Amino acid sequence: MIQAGVIGATGYAGSELVRLLLQHPNVELKTVTSQRYIGKYFCDVYENYRQMSPLICEEEDIEKMAEQCDVVFLALPHGVAAKKVTKEILQKTVIIDFGADFRLQNVQDYEKWYGLEHEGKDLLKEAVYGLCEINREKIKTARLIANPGCYTTCSILSLTPLLAEGLAENNSLIIDAKSGVSGAGRGTVTESLYCEANESIKAYKVAAHRHTPEIEEQLSYAAKEKITLSFTPHLTPMNRGILATCYATAKAGVTEKNVRDAYEKWFGEEYFIRMTKKGVFPETRWVKGSNFLDIGWMVDQRTNRIIVIGAIDNLVKGAAGQAVQNMNIVFGLAENTGLCQPPMFPA
Repeated sequence: MIQAGVIGATGYAGSELVRLLLQHPNVELKTVTSQRYIGKYFCDVYENYRQMSPLICEEEDIEKMAEQCDVVFLALPHGVAAKKVTKEILQKTVIIDFGADFRLQNVQDYEKWYGLEHEGKDLLKEAVYGLCEINREKIKTARLIANPGCYTTCSILSLTPLLAEGLAENNSLIIDAKSGVSGAGRGTVTESLYCEANESIKAYKVAAHRHTPEIEEQLSYAAKEKITLSFTPHLTPMNRGILATCYATAKAGVTEKNVRDAYEKWFGEEYFIRMTKKGVFPETRWVKGSNFLDIGWMVDQRTNRIIVIGAIDNLVKGAAGQAVQNMNIVFGLAENTGLCQPPMFPA
């Protein structure tokens, strides 16, 4: 059995991770920590775990957890993991970090977009970007995995085949993405309150969202040249989900068949990526509660644009599910172990 611990278990992503680990056939969840609920039963924080888990929220001690656990998940805000993770800890356990500290290889980009000095620069070369369908081989031997963000997972996977196969003009990319309110976390934020978010939709952090450099860096690897794009996120009044509508100008002569062939080449054998039928486009309700990414596309010959639409559950494929998928790869398990739940509907 894989001995696992979760630091930051009482946030939305941390709670979703606990849900997945408790039903994983190859995992024993040994420790969960929380700053706010130290000493409380986890099921008293989240009543949906009543009679399902005897775990008590402990005070964080990452050194102790590294001794006891084969893998430690850090479900913490950006800027925290870089202060906690050391080479000594990585010699004892695998770290899967939900935050942004080890996602960007370019330190200047991190410090510019996050407004922090990076305190873990010496570990960046050891960090692997945990986008499973793209970096599977690197993940297999990784000790420090940077679990991608939710917008980024949906956007990067939706666009990678186009750029890798040279079907789109690389300077033409626009991503228009919508997220459910849980993407903002469980903290008390005015903009996320029911009366603020319900019956409304709004763009936010326009031309300034911190996932932008992450998307650009990873798509630059796919395109083999520097990518600059426009990314606009929106907040929608739903609990879960990401829908990314991506636009790219098609190169001369590109056909619908070229696009389909590219996606089949890249994702045709991927368990967690489902390509919709022609004329059918993804909806967040069809992936809710699952680790699936649904992708659909259309070549608009009138405007010479390729329109790609991706949908994920931001708490599963966009966070906890992908973290479990990363763990499965590291420990040599089938990637879908513990992740075979079909999407929930209605929910």
